[in-house]
Amino acid sequence: MTTATEEHLTDQLWAGSQHIYRQILVHPFLEGLTSGSLDGERFGFYVVQDAHYLRAYARALSVLAAHAPDTATTSMFSTHAANVIAVEQALHESFLQQLGLADPRRQAPPTPTTVAYTSYLLATTHGGSFAEGLAAVLPCYWIYWEVGKALASRSSPNPLYARWIETYGGEAFGTIVRPVLALTERLGAGEAPSTRERMGEHSITAARYEWMFWDAAYRLETWPL
Repeated sequence: MTTATEEHLTDQLWAGSQHIYRQILVHPFLEGLTSGSLDGERFGFYVVQDAHYLRAYARALSVLAAHAPDTATTSMFSTHAANVIAVEQALHESFLQQLGLADPRRQAPPTPTTVAYTSYLLATTHGGSFAEGLAAVLPCYWIYWEVGKALASRSSPNPLYARWIETYGGEAFGTIVRPVLALTERLGAGEAPSTRERMGEHSITAARYEWMFWDAAYRLETWPL
């Protein structure tokens, strides 16, 4: 009989958030991407908020790099943090230009969901163990890759949306995600059940925030006051 500590940690984490992933796939924001029916205002809203998010996510990855247990892991997350700023923000800037939008800092402030999600990631990476921080940042890697792969077969009649899908569903993004999953698996093999449980809680929370982030864009979320 396989015990919780013998079961692959990545299998446990994915099983814990699979119901959230299924809801993400059928969310009208993502369905609108593949059908091409998502209006440009909602996509532009998402791009602006994602630019805010990525700045904070890069900081969370930098904190994780500083807490890493070895130099190879420090190097990996430092590189990823730099790439978030240099590569992904360049992609978002091109989206903003095609949508006729300006710098996101002038366009709109971070929404309640963006603030909540980024604050959670920064609090967990700063205040938790390396394992907890890793579990918190993992869903952003993993869910985007799985979503990209799931949508790739359908793509989109809208060239802008098709480009977004290709970015996350392509092999290039997979080469970034796979080492993070492998690290999670190696780390999980040596962690106590209580730590694995906390990692599962962080993973589920971050997965919920992923759904909320797309939902906030679809609702054009604003501050109530």
